Amino acid sequence: MLDEMALLESSSLRASVAERDEVLDRVKELALSPDGLHATTKNVAAYFEVSENAIWAVIHDHRSELDANGYRVLSGEELTYFKQVCGIRSRSRSLGIFSRRAVLNIAMLLRDSIVARQVRTYLLDSERSHSAEPVDNLIHRLKEWIDTRITDALALHPTAPADADAVRIAEDIVRTTIGTAVVPALNTAIRNDGEQRARIEALEDEVTRLKRILRESEAAGSMGALDAMNSSQFEQHIAWLCRRDGCDPVIVTGGHGGTGADIVAYTPDGRRVVVQCRARTPAATITSGDVQRFIGMAKLDHKADIALLVATCPFTRDALLLAGRHDMTAVHRGLLEAWHGGAKLQAFRN
Repeated sequence: MLDEMALLESSSLRASVAERDEVLDRVKELALSPDGLHATTKNVAAYFEVSENAIWAVIHDHRSELDANGYRVLSGEELTYFKQVCGIRSRSRSLGIFSRRAVLNIAMLLRDSIVARQVRTYLLDSERSHSAEPVDNLIHRLKEWIDTRITDALALHPTAPADADAVRIAEDIVRTTIGTAVVPALNTAIRNDGEQRARIEALEDEVTRLKRILRESEAAGSMGALDAMNSSQFEQHIAWLCRRDGCDPVIVTGGHGGTGADIVAYTPDGRRVVVQCRARTPAATITSGDVQRFIGMAKLDHKADIALLVATCPFTRDALLLAGRHDMTAVHRGLLEAWHGGAKLQAFRN
């Protein structure tokens, strides 16, 4: 049975439900371009209530999978024609467009979107309720249908037919039914059985892979695992730690530079958390200048109730003092290791 974590991790499982784009409409209306077939990056970001940067990040990490599901980048004459048809006045030299199937693909990949989570919930519910009709039910209904056909055929005779005629009529009906209904049904059942076996084998392979990922994740309980992450992976991991400690929603905004907010989240009691992530080498340091810029951004621009500057390196003494004066939590390397290991940040406690 599918679950959300398996769906997020497994491309094969996503492919197995990729056709069910009708679940998009069960959550909210997806705005399409005037051609009625495609959505732009702006449309998709609006649907999932995230920034376009968040959509671009998913495209960057899963481009081949999205291409297979109908994502395309238009340019040249094709772009010119599309702009004319859709009345788009942008001067951009390229434009990404999504089929509904590609939008569903985004929903199965976008972790930090409430809308995407709702789509996944409907998708999983639909998958659980979708099952083949039991064979005994099919045979029972087929028997009833044959009995009805025989009764109706005999009733057409003005007088009751002889026993031999009744048998002949019944045999004709049964032969016709076997040729037109039973044999095709059996062929379909055999074909579906083969497809189900292939799917089960594929799922078993995915389960094996997911178990390996879980073992690796459990083994990666050291700072070495965090040091090996790139900036995007580090942001996603910090977002996961926020969710683990009860924050919801948790939105990875992917802010860039020294003044960006990488994560915005909310504690269970409604406090707004603004996080900046710094994936640096252990030999580097966070200076008072880094802290000062972040405090200004978090408090003034993002109205943070809780401001976290999270780094894989130490803070200088002046940086820690400045953070303390302005009620900012400096998640330095030592504190990060404890948080990563299961401890809850003091800032999240009531």
